[in-house]
Amino acid sequence: MNNQNRIGYFGKYGGMFIPEILRSTFDQLIRAYDAAKSDPLFWNEYESLMQSYSCRPTPLTFAENLSDHFGGARIYIKREDLNHTGAHKVNNVMGQGLLVKRMGKSRVIAETGAGQHGVATATMAAKFGLECTIYMGAEDVERQRPNVFWMEKLGATVVSVTDGSQTLKDAINAAFRDWTANMDSTHYVMGTVCGPHPFPEMVAWLQSIIGKEARKQILDLAGKLPKRVYACVGGGSNAMGIFGGFLEDFEVELVGVEAGGKGIKSGHHAARLASSDGHLGVCQGYKSIFLQDSDGQMKDTHSISAGLDYVGVSPILAHLNETKRVRFEAATDQEVLEAEDLTIKREGIIPALESAHAFVQAYKEAPDLSVKDAIIINLSGRGDKDIFTIADAFQDRKWREFIIRKGEQYHA
Repeated sequence: MNNQNRIGYFGKYGGMFIPEILRSTFDQLIRAYDAAKSDPLFWNEYESLMQSYSCRPTPLTFAENLSDHFGGARIYIKREDLNHTGAHKVNNVMGQGLLVKRMGKSRVIAETGAGQHGVATATMAAKFGLECTIYMGAEDVERQRPNVFWMEKLGATVVSVTDGSQTLKDAINAAFRDWTANMDSTHYVMGTVCGPHPFPEMVAWLQSIIGKEARKQILDLAGKLPKRVYACVGGGSNAMGIFGGFLEDFEVELVGVEAGGKGIKSGHHAARLASSDGHLGVCQGYKSIFLQDSDGQMKDTHSISAGLDYVGVSPILAHLNETKRVRFEAATDQEVLEAEDLTIKREGIIPALESAHAFVQAYKEAPDLSVKDAIIINLSGRGDKDIFTIADAFQDRKWREFIIRKGEQYHA
């Protein structure tokens, strides 16, 4: 996957574009990561921790009702929503927590959009006895209030970032500024497969536990590999997690689904690879495809889901798109709400709005496949955190106002 002639690159994407002041910190992290990756005891410790602390392996659920509803491929759902903290994010942060212990640092910082990575990082910090600061765009703070509440209860300091578009891009910028000022004591727990080397490769490695499990599970349940695997794509950590188990199985089509927002033609979206609006650039320490104007300035993005409105995308996924190993599509906000509603009512499962993007594309394509085919949808997180957004979207004003009142009472 990595271009070994240039460490940290995937084709022409990736790299390590950092200020000189951070070089020694990155060198320390690279040494710790390389040592852990070559040490079987590290992975054994990691797997054991995830089994005892986060209910791994997560199930691969056969969605019988949805399969019957569409009448095509048999639909299986990889249940990362059943992880401790409610999403796939805990896989990466617990692994990085073990690295923090090896490096002897006492503080962690992180960025978060939907809040799931922030909650996971705060949880890891509480378990390992680390000081924790979470940076979150002010817009995301408002629409993800339940996660902010839990981060604070877990002992983290949540910093609301009011710069720029006040979303994930700006939270990452704030976290890097903190790290530059506190690098001796602090580790930046990057939440996705973006950023400077070694973060894309390291996060993909830790998240690959999803795909390793899913591949074994589908062979046990269906007796063969799936026809297609679907995952939503923001930065790309859950997608790389499940795709990692099938990258060498070229008969398995991998499908990434980005945020189509209000429609690609509207300009209000976050589809870097599924639209013609993404362009090669360097931002936040790495080279990849970004939504930017002709002057190289990053554009504002839009998604109903707080975790998919990132302006860039993983350099690994940019490379896999260029080499045609992964196909990219986009789902609009309206399609996401319809898929969310159908999944809840047919299977009693509440996906995060991010994850529902993957369901949209799977639902479009399942009817055209054979009943002998199996497909997997990666359910990257549960939808509890989206209750305000969903209630508002379905115009359930009475319950939304009730929930907000209660939330304000608890917060006070």
